[in-house]
Amino acid sequence: MKKIYLPILSLFAGATMAAEVPKVIEIGATLPPFSLPGIDGKTHTEKDFADAKILCVIFTCNHCPDSVAAAARTEELHQEYKGKGVAVIAVNSNNPASLRPDELGYSPYNDSFEEMKPFAADYGWTFPYLYDGEKQDFATACGAQSTPHVFIFDADRKLRYTGRMDDAGRKKGPVEKSYIRDAFDSILAGKEVAEPMTRSFGCSTKWLFKGDSVAQEQKDWEAMPVTLDDLDEALAKKLRENKSGNVRVINFWSTTCGPCVAEFPDLVETYRRFQNRNVDFISISLDPTDDKAKVKKFLESRHAALSKRTQPSMEKEGRTSNNYIWTDANADKLAEAIHPEWTGALPLTVIISPDGKTMWSSKSELDAVDLRSEILKGLE
Repeated sequence: MKKIYLPILSLFAGATMAAEVPKVIEIGATLPPFSLPGIDGKTHTEKDFADAKILCVIFTCNHCPDSVAAAARTEELHQEYKGKGVAVIAVNSNNPASLRPDELGYSPYNDSFEEMKPFAADYGWTFPYLYDGEKQDFATACGAQSTPHVFIFDADRKLRYTGRMDDAGRKKGPVEKSYIRDAFDSILAGKEVAEPMTRSFGCSTKWLFKGDSVAQEQKDWEAMPVTLDDLDEALAKKLRENKSGNVRVINFWSTTCGPCVAEFPDLVETYRRFQNRNVDFISISLDPTDDKAKVKKFLESRHAALSKRTQPSMEKEGRTSNNYIWTDANADKLAEAIHPEWTGALPLTVIISPDGKTMWSSKSELDAVDLRSEILKGLE
């Protein structure tokens, strides 16, 4: 199983602990010094790029849909200009403890340092990817507003361009207007950059001071009620039919199944990540009906609540809960109703498309990154 790193509140008091967003440095300003760890296991400073004619710093992250959309284009730029004396580096400026779960519905990754390496591998990055999320000193010094936010420095390490990469946004296909390419070409030709400053566009930088609101959101979630309803064959068929309009994640589990218990928090967190999108999560306990109170207690301890954002789709189907306990002694009926390929081994997680087709099912112990990646495929 790939390890998923949950946010940990930083103990370091950086310059951004006060609730104030720094200003963007002005055109002509000198590159602020930095010393940051990279996913290559090395610590990088500005001196590592002393021979580059241009140093392009892109503040980005693992989770933001705008950063995800720009990831492949960033590697293309690196490949196109690396032979011309241009050095590209990416810097993750976000603190993962300042991210709410419902901000993570566009990528299988959080913004932790540990999750930067698989994110970069997904997009074939061959340039340095550095982490500034612990203290955020470099992001503060530059005034990084969002992800992505570009800062281009010339051979004298004076800022010549800052703003967005291009006008492509989250669209796929050819880029009609690339501010980075225009700036690179102008600087390499010894010319002034025609548009030295644009507005960066993307998710706001997750500054350390935002951690308080994340902690409050966690308390609010834990205070939400958890329900548990009975499940019979007819309702099971309705769950599979899936008239909610959502991508549906269904988990078969039991309180006596060790792997079920171990993976359940990942399922709840995944649901919380995607609650702002068209995704719902349904748990089905195979415990004896006499243990219903025990099942309910477990669900409450894991905070398997229903988001208010997905409640309307539940009510659309005439249901009253997202958690169920199977009431028939014959589990074959449950298998035939939802996933005939099920062998009876627990746990089992299945993703159902909005038209009632099986998109994916777990073959062994759940891998949370794989699960989230498959959900994202269903949302494309």
